[in-house]
Amino acid sequence: MTTALTHPVNPNLNTGVQRLAANLNSVFLGKSEIVDLVLVGLLAEGHLLLEDVPGTGKSLLGKAIAKSIEAVFHRIQFTPDLLPSDLIGTSVFDQKRGEFTFQKGPIFGQVVLADEINRATPRTQSALLEAMGDRRVTVDGVTRELGPPFFVIATQNPFEFEGTYPLPESQLDRFLIRTSIGYADAQAEKRILREHRNGEPVDDLKAVLSTTDLFRIQGAVREIPLETSLEDYLIEIVRATRRHPALRLGASMRSSLGLYRAAQAKAFLAKRSFVLPDDIKQLACPVLSHRIHPRRGQGSEAIRAAEEVVADILEKTPCPR
Repeated sequence: MTTALTHPVNPNLNTGVQRLAANLNSVFLGKSEIVDLVLVGLLAEGHLLLEDVPGTGKSLLGKAIAKSIEAVFHRIQFTPDLLPSDLIGTSVFDQKRGEFTFQKGPIFGQVVLADEINRATPRTQSALLEAMGDRRVTVDGVTRELGPPFFVIATQNPFEFEGTYPLPESQLDRFLIRTSIGYADAQAEKRILREHRNGEPVDDLKAVLSTTDLFRIQGAVREIPLETSLEDYLIEIVRATRRHPALRLGASMRSSLGLYRAAQAKAFLAKRSFVLPDDIKQLACPVLSHRIHPRRGQGSEAIRAAEEVVADILEKTPCPR
């Protein structure tokens, strides 16, 4: 039996999330399932990794989120010559004042799009991912907070593209969700052509939430419980990755917490004050597949192998009724 909250989900907060989803779907056409995953990441206070070819609407998605919640949006184009200081900022000497002042880099945004992250060197990747984990940066001995909110949407090209640096395991673990957008179907592509004929629809998008509203919603998401049998089910799925014969490295403890928080957010999106087994099943692959590492395959082959392992584990793990 599922345990519900003593006080059901605040309908006003849930209405705000539904407005946010409608806003994103109005400009990001034909991909409502991607919008839902993005919202899960935002409400669960995680970060999102989109792995796709150029031109599938990743930048549009980041802009739409920022405009919808009245947040500061920064887009960072990662290139091989990008330095950590280009990302974080640096101290410059102010001749009038006779002292050094800190000039903030583009990481100081509330919604940050890190485009083609795997084109930058590992050193620069690490600077971003350290900021994602700690939500702060330290420069010249001074610690500066990022956000709130601080939501990173990172994109990476398929590994087969030239000039890419694969993210190490410890850095991939910083992302709550990994997914790909893919191309729109024919009907959606026709709508995109028509609606973009006279400009970018995202430029006319209006805010439907404030960042204060978002903080309240994120707080409500954290209050959604998992019934004990569901906690055991979730933990067993994660632990099964650590002993699966096809894997050389299973999911971390951070994976368990990430799947827990993602399930809470999915329940909230569905207007429920409790989590169902299907919430965990549907999120297991986007939350876990990039955190486990198969013994065989490279690039896209390894990704498919990891997804197959998660599917195998879900099939073999008894689901609570």
